[in-house]
Amino acid sequence: MAKMTVKDLDVAGKKVLVRCDFNVPRKDGKITDDNRIVMALPTIKYLIENNAKIVLFSHLGKVKTEEDKAKNNLECVAVRLQELLPETKVSFCPVTRGPELEEMVANLNEGEIVLVQNTRYEKGESKNDEELGKYWASLGDVFVEDAFGSVHRAHASTVGIPSNIKENGLGFLVEKEVTMLGKAVDEPAHPFVAIIGGSKVSSKIDVVDNLLKKADKVIIGGGMAYTFSKAMGGKIGSSLVEDDKLELAKEYLEKAGDKLVLPVDTVIADKFAEDANVDVADMDNIPDGWLGLDIGPKSVELFKETLKGAKTVVWNGPMGVFEMPAFAKGTEEVCKAISELEDAITVIGGGDSAAAAKQLGYADKFSHVSTGGGASLEYMEGKVLPGIAIINEK
Repeated sequence: MAKMTVKDLDVAGKKVLVRCDFNVPRKDGKITDDNRIVMALPTIKYLIENNAKIVLFSHLGKVKTEEDKAKNNLECVAVRLQELLPETKVSFCPVTRGPELEEMVANLNEGEIVLVQNTRYEKGESKNDEELGKYWASLGDVFVEDAFGSVHRAHASTVGIPSNIKENGLGFLVEKEVTMLGKAVDEPAHPFVAIIGGSKVSSKIDVVDNLLKKADKVIIGGGMAYTFSKAMGGKIGSSLVEDDKLELAKEYLEKAGDKLVLPVDTVIADKFAEDANVDVADMDNIPDGWLGLDIGPKSVELFKETLKGAKTVVWNGPMGVFEMPAFAKGTEEVCKAISELEDAITVIGGGDSAAAAKQLGYADKFSHVSTGGGASLEYMEGKVLPGIAIINEK
């Protein structure tokens, strides 16, 4: 069943609490990438146009100490929001509870915004403290969930508030995420190819497990491929490996048969550095003292062949150490091959693969690039996302 969205809610004249994801990167207190703020604008603008009184919540960074509080003050986001919405009054509330916050919310006019201080200033936020969820909910009439990067966490601001507000729905950002990931993972057009990369088998095995049930082929790249190679008796030199996962890898190799597509060669280096000596070796025959840092040219061709004619592609995790130009080719070639598919739904599941697509200039050639690494990963694992589960069905 479909969830309620902001368009299904009566927001005119109402105090609307919106959970956003303003967890933006900063350097020396300055925002270095405002993408997450920009992504929240469609929902915010809709609420402004429909005469809502808008109260925004978000976390920023990890807050354990007083020093963390100073470092992760959300005021810089209010400043950027005001620049992006010059016609709208944007106020910042420096506290997360108490008379100052209550007064600012009570004095809101239609079409105005209050951004509340970092939700993680409250110890009860990550524990989904019942009293805190009730308190925040008491500030508003309607709740909108628009922080996809946080919906896999049962926190006070993602689950506590909507547990206490009957009128709730998804914002445009989360609605798009759920629609696109749903199309790709739950109702894929076939052939369906999944590409799973990244460093560790342990962090991706649940994704591999879930996608093997649904996809026609599952391509494995990145550091995790060396664990599979060693499980098959290959020599992997000094490459990354999880020895405690070798039996699990064997189990999956037997279970998946030819559904699992592994690299056949690899770009190797004599050290983990930009200026390393570089060569290419067969995947199962890496010399001692050398380590694999990218898929090789034969693997690129094999993966391209596997992708031919695919109608749905889900990609999570790079093929190598794409941050170093010498080991970015595999990720770039896979990126390019996916972007050139015709009439296919192509989805990147956030995290490093989204960063790679952006860095390599391919992000706008995909049907959808997820904004939430952890949330999209858990969606691909087939898990329930508490921040979405709590929202009313249509």
